[in-house]
Amino acid sequence: MNLNNSSAVVTGGASGLGLATARRLIEQGAHVVIADLPASNGIEVAAQLGTRARFVPADVTSEPQMQEAVATAAGLAPLRVLVNCAGRGGALRIVDKEGQPGALDFYENIVRVNLIGTFNALRLAAAAMARNEPVDGDRGVCILTSSVAAWEGQVGQIPYASAKAGIVGMTLVAARDLAQRAIRVVTIAPGIFDTPILARLPENVKASLGASVPHPQRLGQPDEFARLALHIVDNPMINGETIRLDGAIRMQPR
Repeated sequence: MNLNNSSAVVTGGASGLGLATARRLIEQGAHVVIADLPASNGIEVAAQLGTRARFVPADVTSEPQMQEAVATAAGLAPLRVLVNCAGRGGALRIVDKEGQPGALDFYENIVRVNLIGTFNALRLAAAAMARNEPVDGDRGVCILTSSVAAWEGQVGQIPYASAKAGIVGMTLVAARDLAQRAIRVVTIAPGIFDTPILARLPENVKASLGASVPHPQRLGQPDEFARLALHIVDNPMINGETIRLDGAIRMQPR
């Protein structure tokens, strides 16, 4: 798909995977709306990315805030790409060290941000895309972000793994649902990537994590995620699929 005279919404676009993807989309000629939390550095990032970037403060779980992000993008050019990178982690044991059940509200919050937030972004972007004229056979492409934790969630990852598995389950259903509107849905499931979440870790810990990847034996780079996202946009036969981007890693229980 030619991205000239098109717009994109990238959630979580102020850092990490989302920022790398926003940068690549702009290089391909798209106008990009970065939707990220008000406390993020989205204003500064958009300024650095240039005139084709806009920042809209938005929590992916908020209908009005995400409606504003979608409307802003559609006001710049027809919205043809969604890349949903927004999400959060957090450790939770089913039964804690004191023998108490894990906190239900914490579980609900992680699932709400990662899974319900994904659906919220997907449904609002798809509704806008459905009004487009097709370009190269597509009205739009929605790229979601899961994780290898969807299959190999580690101890303490139950809310995160549950949500990311839900995104995998959402992908084919959404692609079939939106096929009649010529909108594709594809999910990327990254392994261990060098994002701001890992920035707080000591270098020796990061090196150890990278060494656990079979090949290449290092952490993934955000631009590698972005390059796959751009290939998905460009390749019309990729639809309804979840693509692991993980260097062949299979996570251990701990």
